Amino acid sequence: MKKYLKHISLFLLVFISINLVSSQLFMRQDFTQNKRYSLSQYSIELTESIEKNVLVEVFLTGDLPSNYKRLEREIGYLLEEYSAYNSLVKFNFINPLNETDDAMEVANQFYENGMSPKILNQLKNGEMREKIIFPWAIITYNDQKLPVKLISENNQANQEELINSSIEELEYQLTNALKILSQPKAKKLAIIKGQNELDDIYIADLLKSLKQYYYIAAFTLDSVEVSPVKTLNQLSEYDLIIDAKPQETFNEKKKYLLDQYVMQGGKAVWLTEHVKAETDSLMKTGESIALALDLNLHDLFFSYGIRINPKLVKDIFCAPINLAVGQGQNTEINQFPWYYFPLSQRNKQHPINQNLSPVKFEFANPIDTLKNGLKKHILLQSSPLSAAIGTPMAISLDEIKSKPNRNLFNDGRQNLAVLLEGSFKSAYKNRIKPFEYPNSKDNSLSTHQAFISDGDFIKNKVSRGKPMPLGFDRFSGKNYGNKQFFINLINYMLADQQLVKLRNKSIKTANLDSDKLAASKLSWQLLNLIGLPALIIVFGFVSYYIKRKQFVK
Repeated sequence: MKKYLKHISLFLLVFISINLVSSQLFMRQDFTQNKRYSLSQYSIELTESIEKNVLVEVFLTGDLPSNYKRLEREIGYLLEEYSAYNSLVKFNFINPLNETDDAMEVANQFYENGMSPKILNQLKNGEMREKIIFPWAIITYNDQKLPVKLISENNQANQEELINSSIEELEYQLTNALKILSQPKAKKLAIIKGQNELDDIYIADLLKSLKQYYYIAAFTLDSVEVSPVKTLNQLSEYDLIIDAKPQETFNEKKKYLLDQYVMQGGKAVWLTEHVKAETDSLMKTGESIALALDLNLHDLFFSYGIRINPKLVKDIFCAPINLAVGQGQNTEINQFPWYYFPLSQRNKQHPINQNLSPVKFEFANPIDTLKNGLKKHILLQSSPLSAAIGTPMAISLDEIKSKPNRNLFNDGRQNLAVLLEGSFKSAYKNRIKPFEYPNSKDNSLSTHQAFISDGDFIKNKVSRGKPMPLGFDRFSGKNYGNKQFFINLINYMLADQQLVKLRNKSIKTANLDSDKLAASKLSWQLLNLIGLPALIIVFGFVSYYIKRKQFVK
């Protein structure tokens, strides 16, 4: 008896020990080839750091087409991962449309809250029908709510590619929202003013998005004339500066202040044009003259290893221009290819560019990179069918009437956005300084600078006095990737690189070949209707024959 009690006690001890150890250990294993159901280490650490309840309400549910049903399942799988790493993360799937609800009324409510519904055309029983879906989620944390878009904005993708792209972006979208809600802002951005830069209303949509991550303030350089050292010290409190389309010349004091800001390790994004060409003036008369614009920045940029040429890039792969055609009540807005609006070919190897829609430029200039010890990333380029046209030059809307001569678009790819990393050389090295600065440096601490040769790159349209979403073309319904590119760029430069790299997630799914499936549809139908019943009958006869033979023996 004692022997049995000893064995039972040992068994209970081992059993309890295993349970105690297993309760303290946490392990999940993803057996898929591309780890599609695994969170990145960055997402795991962020999720585990959350100390208050998080509620994720997903509205993409209900009677959905098969592709979107697959996206709904993938969202559920991913949210289960977040919940597994932190039980404070909870989620619900909510169908916004009940049987008694007016679909358009619900859609308008979503639209008014900044969540545009998506209208799908479905062929059902030989009849084309419209279906409204709501590819959005709302994340609530600490009494704050943040909408999250669950569908990709890739304009050029077909339905299958769109769903795959959306699945790839899910972790980025959810982790990005959790970061915005749960992590305090730490970095500061300065929007440079004083040289007739873009008015705030034209960069309002971008600033609204950037404010979710960073503190933002306008910074006017005019005080450098009175208190240069104080102004530079105040500017140095900011982690990054953005100069959006300056149109007036920088004097030497302002240039030196910006130069020394970079030398102290400050980061800068320059949205600078060296050609004056505007769409508004072109629309008034149908013609305009593009002229070189001297901002007195050539020597500054040259010392950093960049030259923005006073030329205009024309590209056969371009965005359209919207023109009114007709008169009176018969006037329509039509779109025509406009070769001065290049659609950028992006460097897909860089994390800033992952899963982006095409990026639109307007009257951009070619950028040359010069040899130095800096690390250079060519982020955005025109297509191989490009031309770099010198100034002054006449621009006329009559160009839309003729087909492009491809022989004239033979200058190859032109650089439109470049990121430099490393230690920069001061433009004022071995030169007389415009003012005395006790901490003057001839070489910078390691830092980043980005150069984009189109000041309108971050300019949103304005309708009835209100800013429209950056990159949205209301006439075609397309969303260009300018805003997401710029947010990625700022995140990358300000050391949120792990967040940016989440957009690199690549998921390959084994999809059925729809054309092949349609061609073999009849064969599969016959197999199911005739083949399988015949197989069952044959199996029955064989089984009967074997049993009969056994019993006869």
